[in-house]
Parts: sequence; structure tokens; C-alpha cells
Amino acid sequence: MKTKHLLSIAFIGFAFVSVNATTVIPPTFEQLVKQADFIFQGTVTDSRSVWEGEGGQRHIETYISFKVEDSVKGDAGSSFTIRMLGGTVGDETMEVTDAPKFKVGDRDILFVEHNFDQFVPLVGIGHGRFHVQRDERTGRDVIVNAEGEAVRDLTQLGRNEDAAATADVTEAISPDDLKSAVHKQLGDSVDRSAK
Repeated sequence: MKTKHLLSIAFIGFAFVSVNATTVIPPTFEQLVKQADFIFQGTVTDSRSVWEGEGGQRHIETYISFKVEDSVKGDAGSSFTIRMLGGTVGDETMEVTDAPKFKVGDRDILFVEHNFDQFVPLVGIGHGRFHVQRDERTGRDVIVNAEGEAVRDLTQLGRNEDAAATADVTEAISPDDLKSAVHKQLGDSVDRSAK
């Protein structure tokens, strides 16, 4: 029984390898904004993993709930839940490579696409999550990417990842800078389509 279960998980993991490889290419900032159904800033209020499916299709899914503080694109409401493949139930864990891990209290700006329809409903998997982190030295909130690096230049995302990030937190953009850039991108898109 245990072997059958492990084979099922191995098959699910194998099935997602090609999907993972094609969607992890770092998207540009323009692609992040365009592809997202919802963009919002929120705080994780709950994360729970459950078994779903039957037989060979049985797998773990995790539901992460956010208190929405600011809807930037789309109407995320006052709370929003995303569903991701993988998680831990009891002593069994199923992981998806490059999928972000959330914990209660995390503050993030998320670029969500196809929620409940794809295994990680973020544009570019981990690239669709920007963590909001307090810089202890300056006391200001800054944006951090999936690798934990402070983000300095959104125009370099998907083009030159080294130039997009910085080791100097004082050069990092704030959550308001990121949201303003999204609004500007959305406005520019509307202007281009009107011409």
C-alpha cells in the first residue's frame, strides 16, 4: 500500500516536471502584470493541507488564506484563498519544485493567475510572489524576491535578474513603489489598446 502511494506521488511529480520547466522562466514585469487575474497585497491568515482525490489520483493540496489589504488588479475582496499542489498532512509531505512556501503572518504582494486551475496559481510560480519584509536598520518595508534578495529594478525582471536585485537593502523598492508600477503598467496597457 505504501509503495503504491509513493508511486502515485512519484507519477504526479513526474507529470509536473515538464510543466515546471516551461513555466519557471522568469517573466518580465510586463508579463507579470498582464498575465495576473488578481494582484493584491495581503497577510497570510491560515494555511492548511488536505488530501484530495481517490486512488492513484490522491494527492495533497494546500489552501492558503490571505487578509487582503490592497487590491491592485481585480477585486480580491477582503480575503482571498489560493490552492497549491503539495503540502504536509501528518507525517507525509509532497513538494513541488520551486513552489513558494507560506506561513501565517507572511506579508506578500501576489500576482495570481488561474487560481484552482493550475498547480501553483502564481504567474511564473515563485516569481509571482513578492515578500514584504521590514528592514530592521531603516524601519521601512521593502520588497524581496523568491530568493530572498531585495528588489531594486522591476524593469530588469525576466531580463537581467542580477540587475533586478540588490544586496543593499537601502536600494530596495517599497510595496508602494511596486503597486505604483503595477498601476502605471495597467494605465499604459489601457492607453495602448485605446490607440
